[in-house]
Parts: sequence; structure tokens; C-alpha cells
Amino acid sequence: MLGFAASTLLVSAVLVTTTWLLARSFVVEQREQALTQQAFADAEVLRTRLSAAGADVGGVLGELVPFGDAEVVVRSGDEWYSSSLEVGGRDVPAGLQEVVAGGAAGSLRIDTADGPRLVVAVPVVSAGVEFYEVAPLDDLEALLRTLGLVLGAGAVAATLAGAGFGAWASRRAVLPLEQVAGAATRIAGGELSTRLPPTDDPDLVGIVAAFNSMVDALAARISRDARFVGDVSHELRSPLTSLTTSVEVLATRRQELPPRAQQALDLVEGEVSRLRVTLDDLLELAWFDGAGHAPDAVPVSMTALVREVLERTGRPLGLLAAGPEPETTVLGDKSRLERAVRNLLDNADRYAGGAERVGVERCDGSVVVTVDDAGPGVASLDRERIFERFARAPGSARRSVPGAGLGLAIVAETTAQHGGAAWCAPSPQGGARFVLSLPAART
Repeated sequence: MLGFAASTLLVSAVLVTTTWLLARSFVVEQREQALTQQAFADAEVLRTRLSAAGADVGGVLGELVPFGDAEVVVRSGDEWYSSSLEVGGRDVPAGLQEVVAGGAAGSLRIDTADGPRLVVAVPVVSAGVEFYEVAPLDDLEALLRTLGLVLGAGAVAATLAGAGFGAWASRRAVLPLEQVAGAATRIAGGELSTRLPPTDDPDLVGIVAAFNSMVDALAARISRDARFVGDVSHELRSPLTSLTTSVEVLATRRQELPPRAQQALDLVEGEVSRLRVTLDDLLELAWFDGAGHAPDAVPVSMTALVREVLERTGRPLGLLAAGPEPETTVLGDKSRLERAVRNLLDNADRYAGGAERVGVERCDGSVVVTVDDAGPGVASLDRERIFERFARAPGSARRSVPGAGLGLAIVAETTAQHGGAAWCAPSPQGGARFVLSLPAART
């Protein structure tokens, strides 16, 4: 919009300046031509009157009728005669006198204490005199000033109108792009039902149709992938259940097995447990991918929920540092929020030597759950990556630490579904702090 207004101002300024200069040139030229014609006519009258016997310059000068407010000055020899006391030989430029003395006519614009004047000189050779007609240009200057003000006001009005039109035109041109950007942002946030509204603009019909078709295809692909993961996970549950039952039966007869068989049983038992957790996580993520709607929302006290998780998992309640329960209430799916908190605690046990503090507090309009661990912290480059699916601890820890790298991904998906966010930051106690922030329920 500013660029459009600046362009309009520049064009207006050029047009105004050009118009004013042309008008000034035309008006001055017309005034000069009119005064010159009148001066020649008055000079001819003067010559005719002076040719009569007994005529004198002073008497003839009093009979002349000059053009408008013009005054007449006549030089005869060394004597100067004037039709007014305000004008005399002092007002005739020396250069113009030399032109007339050479037998040529001329004109010259001069600036005096009384304002600008135009002097027209005509030699009257037969009468032996020099004829000068002096006309004030005050009215002409006033006219040009008025014209300049009018043109300037027109330029300002044109600039304002141009700025208004530019704002309207740019808004009209950018609005479809803003709608596309807004729709893309909502889709990136998981609102796959978002579509661009139909339009009658022929230039946008194709774009809107292509965008909506792309979103339809994307939603179908995500739904198909989610169903595939869910179907695979469900199909694996039956054999996994059978395998788990078989391992449990073998575990009841563990003492009857030789030492090497017991070691193999322990290995199988651990891997089956890990596989069961991984399948549960995959089913949970498949639900997030295919849900397309907000979770069931009921009032949940995060203080009470964290306390229940600590009790259920056998962790000391002394880890909890929480505010009053009414102030830490959110609206959400209790089971999924409980799982998110449990995943944060399990992550601290698995990678950082356990949790040292679990905080729950109200911060502005959010309820914030923090888990501070006893580990060395997380490198700044990995603080976002660890919330991705199948992200594992870097380096050699990747293979030695159990888990499929889905726990923190479920935390991130859960908070996003509840309108919140999850992130990792340095802990004041030296380790890592995992933060789960959720919108607080209105009281």
C-alpha cells in the first residue's frame, strides 16, 4: 500500500509540476503578447500625435490610455516623461535602453520593490523618442499561486485516493493468499477437515479446486496410513497374546530349565514385553492420526492425576510439588493425559536416572506440568527431535536403552490434541526439564 501511495504521489507531483510550468509559460506568454501589441499601438498613437505641429511629449502622453494597469514612460533626448509618478526612467533597465537605442524593440521582466513588472520597449525613430510601457504582474503571480495551491491540493487528494485504492486493491489481491495460508496453517495443525470456500472469481476457481483436492488426497493418505498401522497392530495382537501366554507358562516352570534356557527365557520375556509396549504405542499414535476430532473433554485435576500416577507406579509422592487442585484443572481425556504424564516419568527413568521433581502449577491461562530428571540434560539440537516418532537417545545409548522411541511422540500428540504444547528445556537442577502445558479450564 505504501509503495502504491508513493508511486501515486510521485506521478501526481510530476503532473502538477508539469501542468504548473506549462500554465505559467502560457499565461506569461499571453500577457507579454497582449502588452507588446498594446505598446506598439500606443507608440503609433504617440508618433502620430507628435507629428502634428506644436505637439509636445508631455501633452500627448496625458492623452494615451495604456493597457490595464500599465504605465507609459517616454524618453526624448535626455528628458524622461511618465504617465505616473510611481514609474520613471529609473525603472527601465539599461540593457533594454541599449536595445531601443539600436533601433530594435524588446521586452524584459524585472523585479522591483513593488513586485514583478514587464517592460516593453518600442523605438519611435521618426519622432526621435523611445517608448516604454511598464505593466505590473502582481495579478499574474497571484493567479499562478492560486493555480499552484489548487494543483497541490489535487495532488494530495489524488495521493490519498491512490493510497485508499491501493489498500483496497492489495487487500483484495492478498485476501485469497491469506485464506490459503490460514487454511494451510490449520491443516498443518491437524485440522484436516479444513477447506477453502468456493469462489466466483474465475482466476481463483482453479486454485481453490486444486488446493481442496490436494487436501482431500492428503487426508485420505493419512487416514489410509493410520488404518494400516492400526490394522497391523491389531493383527499382531493375537499372536503376541499367544506368545505372551506361552512365555508366562514357561516362566512358571523356570526352575526346571537349565541355566542357558533360563537366560533365553529372560531375553524372550523382555523382548515380548517391549513388543507389547510398542504395539500399544503404535495403536495410540494410529488413533491420533485417524481421530480428526478433539478428545473427550471432562474436567481433570492435573495435581490429582499426577499424584495418582506416582502412587500407581510406586514412585514417592515427595517428588510432587503442586498448586491447589482447583487451579490446576484442565478439560481433556483423563486416560490419555495420564499416559502422557506416565511417559514423561518413564522417559526420566529410562534415560536420565529417574525424576527428581514433578511440578504442577497454574501459569497465566495454562496448567504446566514439569518433570525434572537427574540426567546430564539434552543437547539443544536434540530438544525438538526427541519428540519425533522413533527418536532415540543419540550415540551408543541408542542400542543399550530399551524402548522404541514413541513415548515422547505420544506426549507431543496428546498435548497437541488438547490444544497445548510439550517441550524440553534445561532444568535448574542441572538435568533436563520436560514441560507439558495445557489450557486451564475456566472456573
